[in-house]
Amino acid sequence: MRRMAEEIPPSEEQSSWMLSWIPSWCPTSPSQLKDAEEKMMKCVNRPFSRQHVRISNNNYLWTLAFSTQPQPHSAPQPPARHRPPLVLLHGFGGGVALWAQNLDSLSSTGPVYALDLLGFGRSSRPQFSVDAWEAEEQFVASLEEWREKVGLEEMVLLGHNLGGYLSVAYALKYPQRVKHLLMVEPWGFPARPENPNQNSIPMWIRAMGAVMSPFNPLAGLRLAGPLGPMLVQTTRSDFKQKYSTVFDDNTVSDYIYHLNAQTPSGETAFKTMTIPYGWAKRPMVERVGQVHADIPISFIYGSRSSIDSDSGFAIKKTRQDVEITVIRGAGHYVFADQPADFNQTVFEILARTETKSSEEEDGATQQELPHTDHAQEGKGSD
Repeated sequence: MRRMAEEIPPSEEQSSWMLSWIPSWCPTSPSQLKDAEEKMMKCVNRPFSRQHVRISNNNYLWTLAFSTQPQPHSAPQPPARHRPPLVLLHGFGGGVALWAQNLDSLSSTGPVYALDLLGFGRSSRPQFSVDAWEAEEQFVASLEEWREKVGLEEMVLLGHNLGGYLSVAYALKYPQRVKHLLMVEPWGFPARPENPNQNSIPMWIRAMGAVMSPFNPLAGLRLAGPLGPMLVQTTRSDFKQKYSTVFDDNTVSDYIYHLNAQTPSGETAFKTMTIPYGWAKRPMVERVGQVHADIPISFIYGSRSSIDSDSGFAIKKTRQDVEITVIRGAGHYVFADQPADFNQTVFEILARTETKSSEEEDGATQQELPHTDHAQEGKGSD
């Protein structure tokens, strides 16, 4: 595995711009986010490296990298079939450490990278374009620059929520770099109905949408100042249950708070890309059909999620090879709600793809063999 760039602190110029966005009474800072992430990652056992990977315009993407080196004292494992690196892209308001219950397992059969998207987590937080198409392009360009710097020829993209949307956007522009698209509860696929049923939208979302429409989605968290951490603990108490097998305190809610109390860079870009109540201005269902036919597409949904699987099944009608899995007992954060089932599902999807690719390669080799034998016979008769 190629060594990535060294860890670097935010530049003074960026730090100044970042801090100007944070109300002075918010109990957060980049160093507190770092501490919160490290606490989350204590439950991960496999060795990994973590670095800021430099890209253009003085930006960088915070990256965790897992190789397939065996752990000390572990039982010998049979050699695994080569698998392209699995790259994990988090959703809106997320970060690398939310994969804490998945990283050990997913990295046991091949290299895994998890990165904070541009404008989120511990990655740099630049000013994005106010144009939806250009903002999307900034996300995609940063991912391509990251791939080049890390030295990956091809990769399996696994994206949750916003990460799923951006995975497809990337595959549309750089199809030769994507071996498989695996989308987990992706955001931004369906188009906004011309006359959306207001009754289907929860009252609290409609109320918040009316009040906060001029602001970023999580502005209230920062405006809450010192009450912000308690606000997260109260409104997202479900996260404590999701990670209850590894943490029995407020580790997760603290991490989520520090992720989202920072400069709203990626958050602002997300708002630019949406229309009221979270619909995408450029819905992916209208473009996903342009993904190259040789790139497998898989969807994973949670049976208890508020995001339905209609978009996945709509795509499957026009592309029969699309694979859809619904994990029982899981909500929108499938990978945290049912981590064992999620990890196993990812393994099975990738194994089927690898088997199919292997069979195609074997078939191509067998077709070439008669020509090779004939050449050898001719050579022997000289």
